Amino acid sequence: MNQSSSVAELARSLRDEVIRYPVGERLPSSRALVDRYKVSPVTVSRALALLAAEGLVVTRPGAGAYRAAPVDVAGQRGDTSWQEVSLSAEPAADQVPRTVDATGLLATLRPPGPGVIGLHSGYLPPALQPERALSAALARAGRRPDAWQLPPLEGVAELRSWFARDIAGPGGPRTPGEVLVTAGGQSAITTALRALAPPGAPVLVESPTYPGLLAVARASGLRPVPVPADADGVRADLLADAFRATGARLFVCQPLFQNPTGAVLADDRRAAVLAAAREAGAFIVEDDYARRLAHEDAGPLPPTLASEDPDGVVVHLCSLTKVTSPNLRVGAIAARGPVLERLRAVQVVDSFFVPRPLQEAALELVGAPAWPRHLRAVAAELRARRTALLTALGSELPHLAPAQVPRGGFHLWLRLPPGTDEAAVTAAAQRAGVAVAPGRAYFAAEPPAAHLRLSLATAAGTAELVDGVRRLAAAWPPP
Repeated sequence: MNQSSSVAELARSLRDEVIRYPVGERLPSSRALVDRYKVSPVTVSRALALLAAEGLVVTRPGAGAYRAAPVDVAGQRGDTSWQEVSLSAEPAADQVPRTVDATGLLATLRPPGPGVIGLHSGYLPPALQPERALSAALARAGRRPDAWQLPPLEGVAELRSWFARDIAGPGGPRTPGEVLVTAGGQSAITTALRALAPPGAPVLVESPTYPGLLAVARASGLRPVPVPADADGVRADLLADAFRATGARLFVCQPLFQNPTGAVLADDRRAAVLAAAREAGAFIVEDDYARRLAHEDAGPLPPTLASEDPDGVVVHLCSLTKVTSPNLRVGAIAARGPVLERLRAVQVVDSFFVPRPLQEAALELVGAPAWPRHLRAVAAELRARRTALLTALGSELPHLAPAQVPRGGFHLWLRLPPGTDEAAVTAAAQRAGVAVAPGRAYFAAEPPAAHLRLSLATAAGTAELVDGVRRLAAAWPPP
């Protein structure tokens, strides 16, 4: 059991216990709690800190922890109804309203709940995260003489060099001066959209696409316009039509293991996509989130679009977060030409810079012998999980077999039978003890059908994946 789960379990036990204490009564000493629960003093200290933050206990140095008096929440409430007017007011009648809606993201970020198997999220489980290597990298980074000094605003030079080589591939045309270090992939998307499109502008997106992209676009006052995609990626002919019809100057795509479909942009479409953007005088934002999530049987991966673009059409985004830990929020933006300065300015205005210790830890990690071993282990495990999930679906829910079997990424995209209510399916699955992601949030406009996205990453292992499918089958058909 890792430290974080021990702290959470102890806090849960103490929470159940402390509510039975009279206000002001002293809890057992830290030493007594260590002996009773067979945990370390550090675990006890952190669990008590959690309860103190929740207002359940009060800690007094040298005296111990005591049951806190209940907080009179009702007495602290005021009248916040005025905010509805303020938040909905727009300065101009013709301006596209900003919609800050995190529903699609929250559906995949929320913990599944006690006893519920998570087939909804997009992060590796603790057992697959390189926790030991990350801890060692962070410790080494913290000992560097300049670890706590102000970093270059664009990012630590050595890390920018690593990203530049990784993005360009062998002999590719990328230099460290064309790279900005970002606080993960979501931050990079926000920076790119704010830099490349003014409020009210259309932005072309694949259909379906990542809900976090749609949320960022709408929160920035942009108009997401869907461009249909199939098993070979975005339809290049329809992309060119969409540029002409909308006057858009920006297209955002995931050419490799697209989320949620897993599609890879076909070789015969790559040049056409680049040409459509060049003809429109538009940028392509290449969200290369899954390059390090290739399954063991993926074979050679296509190069990045950025590596085939000498003219600065492609703004490339990537991140280390998905293949390591949700907490290693380190990524990169690569661009060429005047747009780079605008991207840099937007990032500085939004967040100044990525903390240097985190950048140094990322650099230590990718330079360690454990890094390639970790990537190989993840690739093998993802292949095994995909096989287990597909086998379970074929046995328990054959009518939900995915149209496309991805060779990378975390997801299976399932089209539901006609007339199925995906919200009802999602709710019934939750009641049966499995969390899945409904498909509506992945479409910028009306979806052609109901869908579910199943994640093969979050479960503890293949046995839990199979159990999750069985629970989903038990909930079928939905009420």
